[in-house]
Amino acid sequence: MALVPYVENPLPALSKLHNSSAEFHFANHELRLVQDWKNLGVAAVVWDAAVVMCMYLELGKVELKGKKVIELGAGTGLVGIVAAILGGQVTITDRPPALDLLAANVKANLPADSPGSALVSELSWGDDLERYSPGGYDVILGADIVYLEDTFPLLLQTLEHLASASAAVLLACKIRYERDTNFLGMLAKTFTVEEVHYDRERDIYIYKAQKLHREDL
Repeated sequence: MALVPYVENPLPALSKLHNSSAEFHFANHELRLVQDWKNLGVAAVVWDAAVVMCMYLELGKVELKGKKVIELGAGTGLVGIVAAILGGQVTITDRPPALDLLAANVKANLPADSPGSALVSELSWGDDLERYSPGGYDVILGADIVYLEDTFPLLLQTLEHLASASAAVLLACKIRYERDTNFLGMLAKTFTVEEVHYDRERDIYIYKAQKLHREDL
């Protein structure tokens, strides 16, 4: 997830991003995530896309129990924590500046009796991918990671490397600009892509992608 400089924003709708913490109830657990917009920008606040993703995971339409799961651009770690509580063996990743906050949130919120597990790990898209097993993940999660056009080729490379032949890639995002739709078109060259959920209140879409078989390419 990209880091941006802190800019004080007076809009009431964005005031929650400046709070030092955010509280949620998912998977029968109370979660309290520390936020730090001032120092880390977008990587250190909980965005609506993460909330909608967690709501979708709670529906149980994607099997997580015992599955190898990886979250990209995790930020505060909410999605990865919920995935672990729901039984996933989760690797929660982001760029180096976000890792300390991410690790602290995971440690503070993952219950000791969680059926799943969570490991925090560094991952900058496209870099050192050999550290991660090719095709090693059953579920790949990304909340609000489709917004910087310069990162699209690296994100695609990373998804192609990580996804197993039958992996489910779930992306929660707003469609803000034409470039966001363009990314879905890029993804569709090597993955099937379908809209599986829309949260009208928050204007968040969830797309599910799966690798195309060689004969389909």
